[in-house]
Amino acid sequence: MSDRTIPADGIGMHLYTMREALAADYPGTLQRLAEIGYQTIGVSGRFGHSAEEIRSYADAAGLKIVLEHVGYPRLTDNWEGALADVQTLGGQWIVVPSLPVELRTLDGFREAARAFNTAGQLAKKEGLKLLFHNHGHDFDEVDGQVLFDILLDEVDADLLGFELDLYWVVNGGKDPIDYFRDHPGRFPALHVKDMATDGSFADVGTGTLDFAAIFAHAESGGVQQWLVEHDAPTDQWESARTSYQALASIRY
Repeated sequence: MSDRTIPADGIGMHLYTMREALAADYPGTLQRLAEIGYQTIGVSGRFGHSAEEIRSYADAAGLKIVLEHVGYPRLTDNWEGALADVQTLGGQWIVVPSLPVELRTLDGFREAARAFNTAGQLAKKEGLKLLFHNHGHDFDEVDGQVLFDILLDEVDADLLGFELDLYWVVNGGKDPIDYFRDHPGRFPALHVKDMATDGSFADVGTGTLDFAAIFAHAESGGVQQWLVEHDAPTDQWESARTSYQALASIRY
């Protein structure tokens, strides 16, 4: 460990955490997040607002949008439009948050890898980078093959990176540090989500994950953004404040 801290402009909020507040008052929610100290956001759901409107709300709050989550079906349904929207938002990454259930097989992951190679090339042409966000089941092993690793191995590193969800890596029985070491530079963004002792979601810094140890290897992993996420906060604003303070104070 050292006395390094996360750069201030690397601490963000993945907006899935704040979906109730966003549904009620999108621009006001972004203002409050900025007041807490967040400098970046990841967009997840638009709540009836256009990309142009969300960009204007973020600009007014002084927040930078770094990415948007876009469902897997968009890869073949006006992918160009999805890329254009991320450009409008000012993001650098377009993120597929999960694979359809029917693709969670060896053949399915290989099909997804082919789709990501194609979509990633189009993203690269537009100055963007395609990322994939993991869940725990992505680390299932079939015939000795970890499903997630198919995407690492079969998609060009220039065309696919990963928004590594730390909770779900651990839930899936793997260690994020191993991925940072074994696949350097592939993980430009993190979902920083903590795990309670009973395995449920927890505010950052209140659970069992050793974030300081994980972040000590983040440079190897290529991490540029640490995005807070809590899938089911009891109080979203308390969660946002607690998690920000924890991230801002971690030494690694």
